[in-house]
Amino acid sequence: MIAAPRENATAFRVLGAISFCHLLNDMMQSLIPAVYPILKQTYRLDFGEIGLITLTSQLTASLLQPLVGLYTDRRPTPYSLPTGMTFTMIGLILVASAPTYGLVLAAVGMVGIGSAVFHPESSRVARMASGGQHGLAQSLFQVGGNAGSSLGPLLAAFVVIPAGQRSIAWFSGAALLAILILIRVGGWYKRHTGRGPKSRMTPDGRPLLSTRKVAWSMAILVALIFSKYFYLASLVSYYTFYLIAKFHIPVPAAQFHLFLFLGAVALGTVVGGPVGDRIGRKYVIWGSILGVLPFTIALPYASLFWTDILVVIIGLVLASAFSAILVYAQDLVPGKVGTISGLFFGLAFGTGGIGAALLGQLADATSIAFVYRVCSFLPVIGLLTAFLPNLEQEPKP
Repeated sequence: MIAAPRENATAFRVLGAISFCHLLNDMMQSLIPAVYPILKQTYRLDFGEIGLITLTSQLTASLLQPLVGLYTDRRPTPYSLPTGMTFTMIGLILVASAPTYGLVLAAVGMVGIGSAVFHPESSRVARMASGGQHGLAQSLFQVGGNAGSSLGPLLAAFVVIPAGQRSIAWFSGAALLAILILIRVGGWYKRHTGRGPKSRMTPDGRPLLSTRKVAWSMAILVALIFSKYFYLASLVSYYTFYLIAKFHIPVPAAQFHLFLFLGAVALGTVVGGPVGDRIGRKYVIWGSILGVLPFTIALPYASLFWTDILVVIIGLVLASAFSAILVYAQDLVPGKVGTISGLFFGLAFGTGGIGAALLGQLADATSIAFVYRVCSFLPVIGLLTAFLPNLEQEPKP
């Protein structure tokens, strides 16, 4: 039984449960890009078709997540979490047994639907359980997802690649475990609806910032999400191919190098939220997006040894941004946690999916190495952070 916390206390057991389910969810999702080399060979795909797989999964999630968040802001649905995980489980089973490329696309679409339901509602649970430590709660929630993503390449290297595509179905057991946990979390959510920490509002109930300033700030945050996730798409979808092409290493070794990057992302996620709670989220966003620029520029010209070091630094620094961006946006629009969470998770998935598809086409037309040279300049967009207001210091209008 998940114990009810004291009023305004951080419910770490709930945060641990939702973070663990995030780990399982994103672990299952990460199996799909991790086995791209198998799918490429089995279905004789080019890079553009590989990118379309990512686009299908992530665009499905990106389009549905804001709608899910908007609906649940108006009508909380505590047991939508296990329902979403059921879609993910069905999608995994279909990926394992799909006889054609078209059915692979349909299967990853099911996985995308599962994510569309899971992410905005679980982010809401994290905020409800935060006890006011919003950045910390989102970081704990996010680190579960990033840790799960980092496990995908290892599981692909040691389980799926030796056993074949059908072994993906074995991981449906992880989805079943998550469903059972989320049923319990849903019960806690139902009992605590409306009792989470209050949003930062003026005494008469208006947001702290004017509508115009909120819209301008949201536009900047969208641009920063584009910078972060377009670059991440180049690594998550094509890093193994880049290593194989440039350094001529085997597929299992390339999966291990991808694990190093994703593990660094998981570790970096822990930092952004708590530091943002302490010093202000704007400064975390600034350092995370723009601070990674020297390392992304150096990456395409590095040896294998330095490539590992650079991608670990890139993962650590860049990963700290999302929790800070998400909580910053939630504070900009008080009372719309589900809508904002769905919008920004949707942007993250959609930008990653579009990026994967476009970068796949660019790789087919040029080379994987050229893709990494182009993407290395994306963090320059981080300069826009200078125009964000400091919410912790912003006077009431």
